[in-house]
Amino acid sequence: MNGESPRLSRLFPLVLFLLATALACPAFSADINTLLMRAGGGDAKAQYSLGGAYFKGKNVPQNHAEAMKWFRKAAEQGHAKAQFLLGVGYYKGMGVQQNHSEAVKWYRKSAEQGYAHAQCNLGVAYHDGLGVPQDYAEAVRWYRKAAEQGDAYAQTNLGNAYKKGNGVPQDYELAYFWYSLSASNRKGEDHDRSAKARDESAMKLTPDQIGKVQQMTREWAAKHHKK
Repeated sequence: MNGESPRLSRLFPLVLFLLATALACPAFSADINTLLMRAGGGDAKAQYSLGGAYFKGKNVPQNHAEAMKWFRKAAEQGHAKAQFLLGVGYYKGMGVQQNHSEAVKWYRKSAEQGYAHAQCNLGVAYHDGLGVPQDYAEAVRWYRKAAEQGDAYAQTNLGNAYKKGNGVPQDYELAYFWYSLSASNRKGEDHDRSAKARDESAMKLTPDQIGKVQQMTREWAAKHHKK
C-alpha cells in the first residue's frame, strides 16, 4: 500500500510508549524504598509507578525488563495504563520477548477500559495484521473510539482510512475533518504532517464542501473542549 499510514502506524506504538511513560506515570511522592514496599504489597498504582521508574531510570538503574515486570503486576490487577505499556513492550520487544499476539491481548484489555492510546494501537495492529488477522474495518472501529476522545494519532489514522477507503467508504470530506482535528492537536513535525494530509484532501473538495467541514470541525471542537 502507498501513503503515510502504514509507515507511521508502525512508529505509533513506540511514540505512544515513550510519551505515556514520560507523562502518564505519576510523580514519585515517596522515596524509592517506600515505593518498592507499596508495590511489593500489591498496590497497583505503586507497581505502575515503579515500572515507570525502572523504564526511565528514575532513582533506580534503568531496566526495561524490571519495568515490564512491575507493569505486568499492575496490569494483572486491571490497571489500564499498565496494560497498555505492557502491550507496547510486547509489540516492540522491550524488556520482554517480542510477541504481537501478547501485545494485542494487553492492548485489548486496556482498550476495553476506554484507554485511548490502547484503542489506537489496537487499531494499528488490525491495520497491519500483527497479532491479529488484518481487518481494516476493525482497525477503523478502534481508531474511531480513540479519535472521539481526542487522540491525535487515531484521528490521523482515521483520516487516512477515509482518504483511501480502507475499512470505510472513501470520503474526502471526512478525511479532511479528521486530519483537521489531528493537526489542531499536534505540534512540530507531527502537526505539519497532519496539516499536509488535510491540505491534500482539500484539493479534492469544493470551497462549499471545505466550508461545511470547517464548521463541523469547529462544532466538534466546541463539544469536546476540555475545561
